[in-house]
Amino acid sequence: MFTPKRILVPTDFSGNSDEALKQALELAKQYHAKVYLLHVAAPITQWAVDYVPDASAVKQAEEAEILRAKEMMQKELAKFPEGQEIEVISDIREGDTVAEILKEQDENSVDLIVMPSHGKTGMIKRMMGLVSEKVMEEAKSPVLLVQH
Repeated sequence: MFTPKRILVPTDFSGNSDEALKQALELAKQYHAKVYLLHVAAPITQWAVDYVPDASAVKQAEEAEILRAKEMMQKELAKFPEGQEIEVISDIREGDTVAEILKEQDENSVDLIVMPSHGKTGMIKRMMGLVSEKVMEEAKSPVLLVQH
């Protein structure tokens, strides 16, 4: 019988991600597993065509995004008081979403990834669907897709 001990939950802070986290926490409680909650912030690479910021402006924008993500992560965890009974380790990375999810999996010897089948709505929904699909193709461990 499969008993996960390290569960990775990528989040974009959407309702769909909340549902995936809820499922992961239930599994973690049942199997006495550890949960790794991950948010991947996109690097600041696109700017208006007529505006070329200096490196310090880009760094400042990236730091602001990481700070915002940390605040969102705390709000995310606060939604699930049952998470206090489980060891939850949160991480925020910057880069390509799929690559960072797979790095997190490798670095923490994750044996299950629980993620939403898609993200927010519209274009983001399609992009998260692609992320889920790519993670499923490349992950070394089972991937549980949660529909909301």
